[in-house]
Amino acid sequence: MTFQAPLRDMMFTLEHVIGISQLEASGAYEDMSLDLTRSILEEAGKFAAEELAPLNVVGDTQHATLENGVVTVSPGFKEAYQNFAELGFGSLPCDPAYGGQGLPGTLALALMEFWNGANISWGLCPMLTEGAVKAISAHGTDAQKDAYLPKLISGEWTGTMNLTEPQAGSDVGALRAQAEPQADGSYRIRGTKIFITWGEHNATDNIVHLVLARLPGAPAGTRGISLFIVPKFLLKEDGSLGDRNDVRCLKLEEKLGIHGSPTCVLEFGETEGAVGYLLGEENKGMACMFTMMNSARLNVGSQGVAVAEAAYQKALAFALERVQGKAVGRPEAGEAPTIIEHADIRRMLMHMKSHIDAARAICFATAVAADLAETATSEEERQAAKGREEVLTPIAKAWGTDIGNEVASLGVQIHGGMGYMEETGAAQFFRDARITPIYEGTNGIQAIDLATRKLGLQGGEATSSLVAEMADFGQSLAASGHGRLASLGASLVDAVEALSEAVVWLRRETAQNMPNVLAGATPYLRLFGNVAGGYFLARAAKAAAEQLERGEGDAAFLKSKLTLAAYFCENVLPLSKGLLRAVCSGADILYEADPSALAS
Repeated sequence: MTFQAPLRDMMFTLEHVIGISQLEASGAYEDMSLDLTRSILEEAGKFAAEELAPLNVVGDTQHATLENGVVTVSPGFKEAYQNFAELGFGSLPCDPAYGGQGLPGTLALALMEFWNGANISWGLCPMLTEGAVKAISAHGTDAQKDAYLPKLISGEWTGTMNLTEPQAGSDVGALRAQAEPQADGSYRIRGTKIFITWGEHNATDNIVHLVLARLPGAPAGTRGISLFIVPKFLLKEDGSLGDRNDVRCLKLEEKLGIHGSPTCVLEFGETEGAVGYLLGEENKGMACMFTMMNSARLNVGSQGVAVAEAAYQKALAFALERVQGKAVGRPEAGEAPTIIEHADIRRMLMHMKSHIDAARAICFATAVAADLAETATSEEERQAAKGREEVLTPIAKAWGTDIGNEVASLGVQIHGGMGYMEETGAAQFFRDARITPIYEGTNGIQAIDLATRKLGLQGGEATSSLVAEMADFGQSLAASGHGRLASLGASLVDAVEALSEAVVWLRRETAQNMPNVLAGATPYLRLFGNVAGGYFLARAAKAAAEQLERGEGDAAFLKSKLTLAAYFCENVLPLSKGLLRAVCSGADILYEADPSALAS
């Protein structure tokens, strides 16, 4: 079985859970409609299933190669990318002034899930290019936009993000790459960058690197970092390609997973110095780069959903065909049942599917908020949407990728011993998913961001408004009189109460004991993600129940949304009290034992 784009689940979430019609109502997207959304998703889903999914194992087993300074991508990857560019998928959310289609970022995120579900190694390429487009669009000069955006948006060129150095991982302020000003206004960049995704390849004629480096005499730390555009090939005055820039791939990283993605060590300025051009203001590079990073963080959260979806599809197919054991209490299953008749297999599949639906909804809610932050009709609405986007982004990234790893692991478990064998394909999802909690800001960093900066954002209103919204919805369901919905509402109310207590505790500790906040950050993000996931599943259940009452839609599909929400609310939301205790446990226990005493 190969990957199939989850069109029905995605459209239901967009239409009935997240309310993508808000974007149509904003008036900012002239061509936006549900019919157009469905049409684009259908075509993209077909491309993902037919062209990208068959290359997933190819990339895993036939890695990109480096020979004489030239990186050749896995067989089929270049051709698939060229077809992707010709179909215009990468231009969907971009400015029409530079060749884009001017559609919402939410729609682009949906497509990003397809690419990564079918082939995450390949999907990383358009993901990084999208981020480069956003950074140049937000901070570039008119000349820079004219030079680079049309080619990046069309897919003729690709983009990269260059932060990490051997001595500076998440501590970007420790980077050492240097930028020397030149008389013509350009800069000469020198330094080594590691872990650069799609940093060198033969799929396109040019690569546009966005590189963080320091100017002479710049302040220490992140306050002294600037951002530069460093193309692989320099441009002539007419925009055509000129000389090769002084940028070289020294090696391809050997990784646990995503083997088809050429992850490079890049050397800038091995000889005369790589020519670069300042993007944004001097010493404001981190602010510029965050435009790219915030986009990447949401896309990585969606990657978690995507790999989870692919792992789930494979596990479900295996459970439907693997014959083993006896179906206790289910005589209708016969003497040789498939393993889906076993309660524990059902539990794992239900856990996988409910968490995928929840994480997908969180990612889409973040994307809708990001779109509304730019297009809502009033400043008040734009500010509220921006606050919602800021709070949900670390949850989407960290909770979504944690779920991706857990679901991929369960996929191996459902396959049993065969899951540990590479031939089934289940293990590849597990290996590929493992990078997602690490890059674009580790999940621990996301948790700290949520528990510190985001907690006080907009005077605390950004967090409080979301918590209040979830509480109100839970209370309305609890009072609905609808048996299952009322039960879901009661579970959600209890979970929101635990989350509210965590918020109060963290705010108090912020003022008097920051180590306690840092110690409780990760369980706080997990708690927030669980509650938000339960909230969106409850919204899905309510929408499904209303359609069933009207006699609309596919009854079996709609009933499954009620069942998934019930499973989550009965098996996941009750963990909220325990997570609250972990949030509030404080930092002392973490430092009680001397590190030497912890050695084996």
